[in-house]
Amino acid sequence: MHDDHELARLVGKLDLPAKVRLLAGGSVWQSCAEPAVGLRAMTFSDGPAGVRGPGWDERRTSLALPSPSALGATWDEELVGRLGGLLAAEARRKGVDVLLAPVLNLHRTPYGGRHFECFSEDPLLTSRLGVAYVRGVQAGGVAATPKHFVANETETDRLTHDVEVGERALREVYLAPFEAAVEAGAWAVMSAYNAVNGHSMSESPLLTSPLKDEWGFDGLVVSDWGAVRSTTASAVSGQDLSMPGPWGPWGDRLVAAVEAGEVPEAAVDDKVLRLLRLAARVGALDGTGAVAPPAADESLLREAVSASAVLLGNNGILPLAPGLRIAVIGPGATEMRVQGGGSSGLYPAAENSLLDALAERTEVVHAPGVRIDDRPTPVDAPVLVRVLGADDAVLFREHRLTGRILETEEVPGAEVLEISTGLRVTRTGPWRLAVAGYGRLTLDVDGVRVLDVVQPLDTDDPAVKHLRPPHHVVEVPLTEGAEVELVARRELGEDSGMASMLAADPPPSARDEFAAAVRAARECDVAVVVVSTTDAIESEGRDRHTLALPGEQDTLVGAVCAANPNTVVVVNSGGPVLLPWRERAAAVLLAWFPGQEGGNGLADVLFGDSEPGGRLPTTWPDSETDVPVKDFLPVAGTLPYREGLDIGYRAWAASGAEPAYWFGHGLGYTTWDYEEARVERDVVRVRLRNTGERPGREVVQVYLSRPDSAVARPPRWLAGFTTVTAGPGEQVEALVRIPRRAISHWAGEWVAEPGAFTVLAGPNAGDTPLRLERENALLPW
Repeated sequence: MHDDHELARLVGKLDLPAKVRLLAGGSVWQSCAEPAVGLRAMTFSDGPAGVRGPGWDERRTSLALPSPSALGATWDEELVGRLGGLLAAEARRKGVDVLLAPVLNLHRTPYGGRHFECFSEDPLLTSRLGVAYVRGVQAGGVAATPKHFVANETETDRLTHDVEVGERALREVYLAPFEAAVEAGAWAVMSAYNAVNGHSMSESPLLTSPLKDEWGFDGLVVSDWGAVRSTTASAVSGQDLSMPGPWGPWGDRLVAAVEAGEVPEAAVDDKVLRLLRLAARVGALDGTGAVAPPAADESLLREAVSASAVLLGNNGILPLAPGLRIAVIGPGATEMRVQGGGSSGLYPAAENSLLDALAERTEVVHAPGVRIDDRPTPVDAPVLVRVLGADDAVLFREHRLTGRILETEEVPGAEVLEISTGLRVTRTGPWRLAVAGYGRLTLDVDGVRVLDVVQPLDTDDPAVKHLRPPHHVVEVPLTEGAEVELVARRELGEDSGMASMLAADPPPSARDEFAAAVRAARECDVAVVVVSTTDAIESEGRDRHTLALPGEQDTLVGAVCAANPNTVVVVNSGGPVLLPWRERAAAVLLAWFPGQEGGNGLADVLFGDSEPGGRLPTTWPDSETDVPVKDFLPVAGTLPYREGLDIGYRAWAASGAEPAYWFGHGLGYTTWDYEEARVERDVVRVRLRNTGERPGREVVQVYLSRPDSAVARPPRWLAGFTTVTAGPGEQVEALVRIPRRAISHWAGEWVAEPGAFTVLAGPNAGDTPLRLERENALLPW
């Protein structure tokens, strides 16, 4: 490994233009190489629920992990660390050096559209799981990149909105997980698109202090893709690498700024030194070797599903008895959403549905019941892709597996991207055919032009532009048994994004589908209903404007519960949704976009092969009117965090409103009695007993409170947690260490207020049966 003296010597071998060239990407997903110092290009890849690799290509599949919300629900650092090792193995398999994960932003409100990429609403839980993730990935010789630094909790106007947040809340809530990741040795950090307190994050003084100066971060600050929008202001900040490249506001303009004395060359040298340090750590610099990653243990994916599944309620129906006839209801039972939408999306190496997993165990009957998304979907069949030049000359051609073409070969002289396929018509009626993209879009059916539109480029958001552009639909009557040729074209322009050919068959009668589902529920022993959100609701680049499930899913669940009292509802979403039928369902289980082993893992839980191990990482509301933090939409470009320290369960406790389910809530297949707690300096000892008939695992949570504090504090805050396991009737003691930071507040420095804190212990933020008052004070160190 090169030490800093050797790295500085390498920096000194380069002239100014060579150094500046290294500070922008060499391409969309790679940094620049520099043979003069033995530096190869480093490859970056999106995460966090898998390693997609550079670019999007359905022929290059990836292991799909449960979403980070699911990992948050595990409250299991050891499991998250092992999953980090699995990601490192995947990264090395794909030639990836830097994984752009984990996401350490918080679930500030339930309306955040990208919360499925974040662990939780609590800074301590997020910190501990983020540390485990970073250490797991980097133990395999791959850089982890905590993101998006900082206060990036809203997707609306995400490129430009300015978060106004007080110093205490910034330090104690939003910066805390990043500080923990830096202390754990993170090799890179990603700066966000948004601004904080008047400074765009790529120009923010926070990149210098506290990140580099106070915390001693010696890694590389890489920008979110396209987030560097200035030359001098960003270059004099702590921003080190501008991605993607080679275009951007640095390059020749940065060279000129240095020569004009606007940017110190020493600042450039420090950035290059950090780049070389990262390269040495991942094995991209001569004389360094990459750490061999652990073997990929794919069984972890199934284990993680049951470990993250949160059982909200259960009248005793779960686990299911063998031999039951089950009605499996809902479109999500056959096409389970395994991941969230946006840049973290990948092509799973495998997928299994809950219907198939249950059918392997018992007799099942399936009925979708409702349709929750009437949008056409990309053609799921082999297609021919051609890149055409002048006079339709074929410059490139390849066969692809789907009609969603996010990237293809870049060819000089390219003017048109063409996608063609043969569609076998399975049902007579009006088919909805569509083309998505920007620029001029056309669609021909058997040589007849049925669509010819121009879609102007109306956004700067790369997620929308490249992953979710508008689509234009036309209805075409088709006859069952026919095979028609579809040819979609998109004229290529500057930065025109992706293109897709989409199709949707004529839907059956909605009334008949609904009735069939209710009938199936009535005729079976048990009904399992799968409800979910869609990528039009939870996705990068957009926030949610309602917490209600889309379509008629709530109505369907109500009708099925009325038809069969033994109804289990599986909720598949990345964040909270309203559950108006929750008291009528026999059981409610949360799935959290469970990755490629979702069907098998959930079946394990339903039949009791595994215990539902998850606990809520986010408080779930009973109604939208009760949500205490509603401000998620910027006004005139500004988003004030008026609630200060009180987000999530803290805000609920402050408001006095009762949520549907508190942060930390979750049931297993046994019961627990919290018997006693005592404090020994920085450890809370909690004695509890398994009072059920099965072995079980419990997440023991300790909260602090101080109503008489000299400074404003939340009504209660999570100070520590641990897990215990015990057999039926067995007593066990949980040892929960309370870090000094838990009793400290930010006042220009970290200050531990003298005196006593109330200690609360229990299974969730709203249920703490053990309470130690002032006479049992938690003593400062």
